[in-house]
Parts: sequence; structure tokens; C-alpha cells
Amino acid sequence: MSSTTAAPALAGSTMDAKLDGWDIATIVLYFVLVIAVGLFAMCRSNRGTISGYFLAGRTMMWLPVGASLFVSNIGSEHFIGLAGSGAAIGLATGAWEVNALILIQLLGFVFAPIYITSGVVTMPEYLSKRFGGKRLRVFMAVLSLLLYIFTKVSVNLYSGGLFIQQSLGWNIYLSMIGLIMITALLTVTGGLAAVIYTDTLQAVLMISGATALSVLSFIKVGGYEAMKEQYMQAIPNSTLQGKTPGCGYPLNDSFVMLREPTDPNVPWPGFIFGQTPASIWYWCADQVIVQRALAAKSLSHAQGATIFAGFLKTLPLFIMVMPGLISRILYTDEVACVDPEVCYAICQSSTGCSNIAFPRLVLGVMPTGARGLMMAVMIAALMSDLDSIFNSSSTIFTIDIWKRVIRPKCSVREMMLVGRLWVLVMVGLSIAWVPVMLLLQDGQLFLTIQEISGYLSPPIAAIFLLGVFWKRCNEKGAFWGLMAGFVVGIVRMIIVFSFQSQAGNCLVPDTRPQWYHDFITKINFMYYAIIIFFTTIIVAVVVSLCTKKPPSRLLKRSTWWSRFLSEPRTDNLEEEIAMKPLDEKAELEANQEKKTLCKRGYDWFCGYSATQQPEEEGNNREKLRKITSIEQDKRAKRLLQVLLVLVISAGVYIFGYFGAPQ
Repeated sequence: MSSTTAAPALAGSTMDAKLDGWDIATIVLYFVLVIAVGLFAMCRSNRGTISGYFLAGRTMMWLPVGASLFVSNIGSEHFIGLAGSGAAIGLATGAWEVNALILIQLLGFVFAPIYITSGVVTMPEYLSKRFGGKRLRVFMAVLSLLLYIFTKVSVNLYSGGLFIQQSLGWNIYLSMIGLIMITALLTVTGGLAAVIYTDTLQAVLMISGATALSVLSFIKVGGYEAMKEQYMQAIPNSTLQGKTPGCGYPLNDSFVMLREPTDPNVPWPGFIFGQTPASIWYWCADQVIVQRALAAKSLSHAQGATIFAGFLKTLPLFIMVMPGLISRILYTDEVACVDPEVCYAICQSSTGCSNIAFPRLVLGVMPTGARGLMMAVMIAALMSDLDSIFNSSSTIFTIDIWKRVIRPKCSVREMMLVGRLWVLVMVGLSIAWVPVMLLLQDGQLFLTIQEISGYLSPPIAAIFLLGVFWKRCNEKGAFWGLMAGFVVGIVRMIIVFSFQSQAGNCLVPDTRPQWYHDFITKINFMYYAIIIFFTTIIVAVVVSLCTKKPPSRLLKRSTWWSRFLSEPRTDNLEEEIAMKPLDEKAELEANQEKKTLCKRGYDWFCGYSATQQPEEEGNNREKLRKITSIEQDKRAKRLLQVLLVLVISAGVYIFGYFGAPQ
């Protein structure tokens, strides 16, 4: 029981570990590097076209795209959430990371070829091209924007703010507002190219910093086997002293990823058949992720990027989840607290403090200077996720809502301005949502995110799978299938969160009604995701078979079976806007000499300057042909196939090693 003796001080312990001059210098150096990289991207990239701003000109190499895929997923909520869930329930949450390692390959080798050859920029646009009509596209766009504002951005803000508050004692709102403003500035000015370049720098920081923390943590507890033994003894003193009997004990299957079918956290049938469809949406049909793959210069580079990101996804289990277990060992009475009064004194939450596992470990284990590095790592994670979300949401709003619904005849210059202004709107809405998020935060952050995703994303995954693999699926079938799945999911989500305040724990009795336990508690959200997924598919299939077949023009280069058709589509966005620079060509050239120095600087800052000459129509068509081509060099294709087998084998091995009792 040595792990629970000599417990550290409570409320003030994290606050007492102040960052010194070297730590602050490290943080400042980080910001200087990020801003410098962003400015470099602004000067180097073509931000004057829709493709240039939203897809980095489709010129990115596999390395930066792969790094951006990784850090776009690994936000501050992963550091906080994965480590926190590791401290609370063991290795189970690592299953999501290993599963992602495999599923992201579906993006590179199944979905990306179709997205590229059909010439889409956004995921709602793909639905419009595949099924026709506007309602699917608009519904998908609105749903995506709401999810970004109320889940992704707010969760990142909370988790990033929690780390800053624990380590520095700063006002949580001022900290979050400052970070979100810097992130928005980089996104507004530089577009996706700036996002990807800064993501590459941040990936290096995140991996190196988290790896260093993991190594130091394992040294401190004596290695993996010692960690397993000490974790099972990490019981808070309040339980040992009889104040909270029956609470705070580690789970017997803490070191098993995929657990019994009746397990409340990660039942293996629910995870494989229910969580996987939700993850397919995230990795293969979510704008934040797919937009990075579409920025690659070719299909081979997109596939190389997903393979590289897959290898990187082997790391979170070891550098995020396991450090959470070690944090519980070293700081048991804080991280594993169960007494509501004690917990509130530590982390201002009476339901538990497992979410502070990672920042507590940083402040307790890392030496001077290195604490500043880890602070920079957390800031990198927060900014990487936020800049990805901001850029993707501006893409969706501009192309799928503003141009298609609000102002169909808007100019390209107006579209670019609207895209930048929408980022500022997102900033305002996200900051306004923070107080609500602080009230809703409860228990394990990571599993809460997955539960919400499990209610809303399976219908989207089902419709994308049907659209890609079943030619007979039409617009009516897809729409009503999506509506049916959405209603089934949203009803359960409303019920769950409506009764959340009545949920009990080992100290407080559960006052929720019996019918709730019969129909909600006994059916894990992952099992319910299976119901949502197949409800969507059944309704879509039945309605499609009872209505007309989709016209052949909609199937051209938009399904797995038609991706190699040589005849291009006539409705590509790049062709609609002729891929012209944002300057209003002749008008701008005529007025260029009349502009003041400040006006010219403003145009350069926003990407409006006339740095390119108008292209010939033939050149535009040739560029369109290249960016929608999925031709691959035979040697590169064979190499990618070998690497694909290796990365999937790595995922299967990790599942096999940690997925069953050892």
C-alpha cells in the first residue's frame, strides 16, 4: 500500500509547482516558432483561391499531411481525457486509439480515391454530388457545425483550460480566450496550408514531450510490471480509513482493453460492432480529418499520410493512457479521490478528479524547463485541434451554406471573406459556450465525448457507406434513413442527459426511475449505436427500393465501382469557379496603383493580392484533370500496400496483446 502513503497536499499541490523562468522561456519560444511557421505558410502558399485557402492548393506532401491528421485528432482533450480515463478504468480507452490506427486506412484506400476523383471539397458536397438535391447537403453541414461548436471546440477549451488552471492558477476564461484568439488568427490568415505547417511543428512537440514524460514516469514507478502491481493498490486514503467504503478501488480488469459483453465501459461486442461505425464517421467522413487527406498532392501521398498517421496512433496508449495510470499511483488521493468535498477542493468538481491526472503528473515528474515544454505540448494540442476545426468549419459554412443557400451568386472574393469571418463567429460562440461546458463537465471526459458521438454519428457513417458501395441508394432513401437514425439517436441522448443529475455513485443512491435502468442503463451506448446504425441502413434500403433509381450522372466517379471512369464530372467546384485567383482580375489591376500602402498590406494579409496571373481555360481544365486523378505509380502503389499490411498488423498485435486478460 505504499502508493497511498505520504499522499501529497490537496488543493494547493498543483498550484505550488510554479513554472519558473526557464519554463516561461520555453513557452514563449514555442509561440514564436508557431507564429513564424504560420507567417512562412502565409508567404509561401497560395491563399488566393478556394483550393489554395481551403485545401492548401492540393500540393502537400505525405509527411506534413500525416502529421496534421495525427494532431488534428490528438487535441488537449486526448491528453486530459485518455490519461483521466486511464487513471479511472485502466487501459480500456486505448482501444479507441488502436481501432483508429486501422480505420484511418479506410480513408486512404477506400474513401479518399472516391473523394478525389469526384472533385469534392467538403463532405456535405459529396452527399450532394452522389445523391443530388440540397437537403442532405444542408442538413449535414448544419449538423457538422453544431457538433464542432458544442462538442469539439468546447471540450478542447475546457480540457486546455483545466491544464492551464492546474499548472499556473490563471483565470480560466482569460487563458482560453488568449489561446483561441491566436489559433483563430493563424487560421484566418493562412488557410489550410498554415494549419498543416504548424501541425507538423506541433506534432514533433507533442510526441517528444509526451514521450519524455512517459519515460520519466515509468522510471519513477519501476517499469511496466511494477506499474501493474502498484496500480491495483492505488486506493485513496478516504476508502482505507472507512470514510468512503466500497469506493475508489481499481477495476479487476484494468489491464484489459476489450472486456466482457456486460462491462459498462468497453464491452467487446459493443466496441467492435457499435463503436466502429461511429469511428468510421470520424476518420472517413468528418470534414476535419478528410480535408487534410484532400490537401495531399496525389492519391499516393494521401495514402502515405494515412499510413504515417496510423503508425503515430500506436503511441497514445503508451504516452497518454499509461501515464494516467502512473499518475493515479503517484498521486492517489488527488487523482482517485471519491469524497465529494475533497474532490471539490482539488479540482472544483465533486464527482471526481481523474481528469487532472496528466497535468498533475507533468507538474510532479517533469524537471525545471521540461515543465514549460509540456505546457507548450498541451498548448500545441489545443491549438492544433482548434485550428483544424476552425478551418474545416469555415470551409463547410462558405461552400455548403453561404454559396449554396444564402448567396448562390456570390463572388469568389466574398466567399473568402465570409470563410474568414465565420472563424470569428465560431470563436464568439465557442467562448459563450464555455460556462455551460464548465457546468456539464462530469466524470470521464473521453468517454463522455464517445457517448455523444455514438448517438449522432452512426447514421452519417451508414449513409456514406451506402453511397460509396451501393449504387441503388437514392436521395430519398439516404435522407429518410439519415432522419430515422438521427431521431433514434437524439431521443436517447436527450433522455440520458436529462436524468444525469439523478445518477448516483458509490456514496449517493441512484434516484433514476426503474424504466430508465431497464431500457437505458442495461443497454450500453455502444450497443445502442448498433441499433442506430442498422435502423439507418434498413430505412435507407427500403425507401430506395420503393422509389426511382438514382440517375447515372450522379453515379459517375462517386462510388467505389465508378471511380476509374475517365470522363470527368461537370459539376466540380473547381470548375465552377475556374480556379481563378481572388483578385477581381482586370478591375483589381486597374485600381492597383490607386491603393494605399495600408490597403495593399491588408490585401496581402488576407490573401487578396494579385500574385498570380489569370490562367488559360485549357490550363484550368488540365489542373482539374490532375487534381481529380487517382492514377498511381506502380512501384509506389506496391510500397504503400506493403506498408498498409505492416500498420494493420501492428494494430492487430496491440489488440491481441492488450485486448485479453494477461
